[in-house]
Amino acid sequence: QVQLVESGGGLVQAGGSLRLSCAASGRSFSSYTMGWFRQAPGKEREFVGVVGWSGSSTSYADSVKGRFTVSRDNAKNTVYLQMNNLKPEDTAVYYCAAVRYGGGTYSRNYDYWGQGTQVTVSS
Repeated sequence: QVQLVESGGGLVQAGGSLRLSCAASGRSFSSYTMGWFRQAPGKEREFVGVVGWSGSSTSYADSVKGRFTVSRDNAKNTVYLQMNNLKPEDTAVYYCAAVRYGGGTYSRNYDYWGQGTQVTVSS
């Protein structure tokens, strides 16, 4: 079992930055692939980015590529989402998710989810 708690959301102006954190408890955090997803009101949950167990492998949605960076610190059992040059369309609840095997861009592949943190970008 893995428990995930996101933090770091808030209100920011367009062009600003935020860093989200996702703290994990449980065993073998370093064995899990960690993903970030987001869900805006009235929309489906969508993939944002993913980082492999070692932190050396990452992948991003086209909409955030070049602006967002996913990283992890296995010693701290934490994964991060650095968001730069934020846009109003980035407004959503952001979730981190974990899976022991697989992962990728589909939310159904992930076994554990946090409660989400709200990010609001004003224009």
